[in-house]
Amino acid sequence: MNAPLIHQPPCGGIDLHQEQGQRAVFCGLTGIVWLHRKIQDAFFLVVGSRTCAHLIQSAAGVMIFAEPRFATAIIDERDLAGIADANEELDRVVTRLIERRPDIKLLFLVGSCPSEVIKLDLSRAAQRLSGRLAPVRVLNYSGSGIETTFTQGEDACLAALVPDLLREVETAAPSLLVVGALADVVEDQFLRIFAAMGIGDVRFLPARRADTMPAIGRNTRYLLAQPFLADTARALEERGARRLPAPFPLGAEGTTGWLRAAAEAFGVAEAVFDRATAPGRTRAKTALAPHREKLAGKRVFFFPDSQLEVPLARFLARELGADLVEVGTPYLHRAHLAAEIELLPQGTRVTEGQSLDDQMDRCRAARPDLTVCGLGLANPLEAEGLSTKWSIELLFTPVQGYEQAGDLAELFVRPLRRRALLEV
Repeated sequence: MNAPLIHQPPCGGIDLHQEQGQRAVFCGLTGIVWLHRKIQDAFFLVVGSRTCAHLIQSAAGVMIFAEPRFATAIIDERDLAGIADANEELDRVVTRLIERRPDIKLLFLVGSCPSEVIKLDLSRAAQRLSGRLAPVRVLNYSGSGIETTFTQGEDACLAALVPDLLREVETAAPSLLVVGALADVVEDQFLRIFAAMGIGDVRFLPARRADTMPAIGRNTRYLLAQPFLADTARALEERGARRLPAPFPLGAEGTTGWLRAAAEAFGVAEAVFDRATAPGRTRAKTALAPHREKLAGKRVFFFPDSQLEVPLARFLARELGADLVEVGTPYLHRAHLAAEIELLPQGTRVTEGQSLDDQMDRCRAARPDLTVCGLGLANPLEAEGLSTKWSIELLFTPVQGYEQAGDLAELFVRPLRRRALLEV
């Protein structure tokens, strides 16, 4: 029996469908891979099974001699059977961890499917341990894969940070907050552009260190750097912050629109904006030109996985000339993606949710030139002769901003080049 498919009324000129059924996604624990690199004095302790530990280790590709800032407190048979006191076990593991790693200033207890199954209350554990381990701050969030996508791990982590942030002074001048984990080099590039526009008070969430997390208040204006931060945005707005509607900073067009939203909010003159962004726009367009030759007219199919699908589809269609067969996305946040939806080609089929078998059938029937999907679908599709791009790679790689536009395009060109070499 096929899962129900609901055809929605037109939304900004796109052909919107909703599906329900079997899904194929990673769990939110995967977000630790890029978050532990970002917050330099934080540690992520997953409270989960050996399977959770293997997942994180495999995704991170950490060598045996490395000392990463994540680990797993293993829930074994004694914990599941209720023979051991899970809270005592957790306290023992955390105490030993802090003794061994005194450089840790912020500890995240990350829930998993197993910890949720045994109803382990990590929020109470975090409060208890924060009192005992001060000045180390202990927070918790869920990285469980139950009814979530893998990028929601970052959303849950940042949302957990917000209540603990300092309150901005009410009389302070408006400040700009960039929300979403970005590579340090990308942050530095954006800071230089904002400074050239005359916007000096720019902060980032998450910050690079626990003691430099931004203050939040009614004078905070924020830009989302990632489209999957719905819970974080809600938490910020409860603290009085205001979102600046914008496309996302992928490619030259998206980056310009994203920066323009800040410029308009802070009263930057058009001439100043043009001077600040012109060099980056020129470099990005130059970098994209050779990739456009390879991607123009190529038919692309997106499976729902990361929630980056709509901005990526806009980038491929408008800046590289690709044809969009279908744009699947786990969730479609109408408000956060409004600017992106307006930029999609008229009539683009966007599918929210997933019925895996049905989408696989549509993909096989369409035989696209490139399929963007999760790791679990890539091998079967490659075996059927379809070129694929792992969507998770787009989270591990710096892709935002003008300087990374060419690198982003290259990620989509690479599988086509590989397929051409194999065919020869």
